[in-house]
Amino acid sequence: MNTTTITVILLLLGAVPSLAEAEGEGDGVRTIYLVRHGFYDNNDDADPDVGKALVPLGVAQARLVGARLRGLPVEIDALYTSTMTRARQTARVIQEEFSHLDVQKTRILRECTPTTWREDIMEQLEPGESAECEAQLELAFKEFFVPSPDEDRHEILVCHGNVIRYLVTRVQGVDPHSWLMMSVGNCSITVIRIKADGSFKILGVGDVGHLPPNLQTGLFNDAGPLSVPTD
Repeated sequence: MNTTTITVILLLLGAVPSLAEAEGEGDGVRTIYLVRHGFYDNNDDADPDVGKALVPLGVAQARLVGARLRGLPVEIDALYTSTMTRARQTARVIQEEFSHLDVQKTRILRECTPTTWREDIMEQLEPGESAECEAQLELAFKEFFVPSPDEDRHEILVCHGNVIRYLVTRVQGVDPHSWLMMSVGNCSITVIRIKADGSFKILGVGDVGHLPPNLQTGLFNDAGPLSVPTD
């Protein structure tokens, strides 16, 4: 009986590690929680790195999404955010639920407008703007949507509607120009898992179950009434 035959028999009996195990390949899963920022002052003309801050409604949304994430039966390993004010502030509120985490800021999660089939949208963009956006978002995809074979990881990415929608199309393997065919509300959660072999599983897109209807924005024109009803 030669060495190859003995190895095969031992593998079948479970007496030696599989080839994948022998090469040090694990079965860890990376789970990404994409959170859109809270409702903000869109009428502010200031630079989005300085102004366009969360309004009280947006802060309330951020506290609720933070509580939702904190209640998950997992240990969150990292908290990333776009450098824009509305995302940074949302991440800071979420961080109050995760005191052991630092907020890590990155420009590759900033809001931008990639190419879309909608001609009316494309007409509003400067030449080369959509291509520059796509290059940025491809960097984000390559940075975050990679396997973690050695261990399970759970990471929160606080970013923007266009960013989330584009990344979802990339995970699905469909034409990324179709990103405008979906919507995600403020402080919604989109959950994506990356297996050790690099394959993806979408667990949910735009989940706002933690927000009562009168605090939901981004999917409809306005939030519900927040004032005391009159007699």
